[in-house]
Amino acid sequence: MKTDYSIKKELKRLGSIRGSGTELISFYVPPGTQIAEAVARLRDEHSQSGNIKSKATRLNVQGALEKIMQYLRLYKIAPKNGLAIFCGNISSVQAKPDIELFSMEPPSPIQSDTYRCDSSFFLEPILAITEAKEMYCLVVMDGREATLVTLKGTSTTVEKKIRSFAHAKVRKGGQSAARYERAINESINDYYKSVGDSVNSVFEKYGYKLNGLVVGGPGPAKENFVRSKNLNYQIKVLGVFDTGYTDETTGVNELLEKSKELLKEQAAVQERKVMEKFLVEVSRNGLVVSGYEKVKNALSNNNVSKLIISEDVELVEVRYRCTTCNSEFTSVEQGNTRQVRHTEGGTLEVISQKDAVEDIIDIADSSGIDVAFISSNGQYGKELLLGFGGIAAMLKYKS
Repeated sequence: MKTDYSIKKELKRLGSIRGSGTELISFYVPPGTQIAEAVARLRDEHSQSGNIKSKATRLNVQGALEKIMQYLRLYKIAPKNGLAIFCGNISSVQAKPDIELFSMEPPSPIQSDTYRCDSSFFLEPILAITEAKEMYCLVVMDGREATLVTLKGTSTTVEKKIRSFAHAKVRKGGQSAARYERAINESINDYYKSVGDSVNSVFEKYGYKLNGLVVGGPGPAKENFVRSKNLNYQIKVLGVFDTGYTDETTGVNELLEKSKELLKEQAAVQERKVMEKFLVEVSRNGLVVSGYEKVKNALSNNNVSKLIISEDVELVEVRYRCTTCNSEFTSVEQGNTRQVRHTEGGTLEVISQKDAVEDIIDIADSSGIDVAFISSNGQYGKELLLGFGGIAAMLKYKS
């Protein structure tokens, strides 16, 4: 969770940056890409950038490209989730360029292979991943093959492929029709069991934290599989859809298209469940606390079962020193801009500051506590942010 939060924070900063021209470069490198190939592509872009008419824009674009190529020398091959690199002149003073590079490894494999030079950074591929709160298992299958993938945001990962000859229209000589029919039924059941065991293994791999299963495919095999009762009782089948294919590209994409409204609603349902439970406890003065200090204290006492955080809360823990008496104190404040403060006897200087929300998430992660991020777009999210300071917790016991 800390990684997702840090990336969202960085994306918010990147989203606020505007170039004076089309000089901000966004470069996405998919997993497994040979870095030599990526650098060759950038060299080609560097050559073409010589045609830019504006001298200032041309120099800034070429400077950014050179900086990215220099950075990529740290790698031989792209990391397992790929790379997202953003670089360009972020200075507001045209005469004093300030070319900065930002890089991140996405929390899930990035499928975008994109180079873009514009007046703003192209963030959509990363946003699609980080905005996804839920993760699902998808199965596309017919009577002969099945493909299992996990889905987070727009990113899919193939977990397993299964092939069976159970429905093959082949009759072996020397068998009675009844015996042959029994053999076929047994092989079909074995196939469904194999698919069910594989789905169970995927959910077990992710600690049964996947939000549900969606099944698709042509013909009746998908319905028969769901009815076969080979799935662990903890797995919730969210929907079954007709698709024409069972492969990881066409079949999965077709299933995604048909189930997108269902999955969108599921994410909202999960968020609503968390907030409704929280508000019920609030109404009866039950097992909840809110506000930074109370939540942090509950975490320190190992008394939190779920941490609830608004996606838009911004808290900074600032340490000050008085220039007159040298005394120090800490304050948790909104926003991210600090100035020297005047007191009656002198001034308060900022010694250090850190992200207070990230600090709380770090504590929760180290203790294995579930963290729920709540969007501030809906009614519940706005209530959490404005009425409860954007941070709350469900407690294990009444303190």
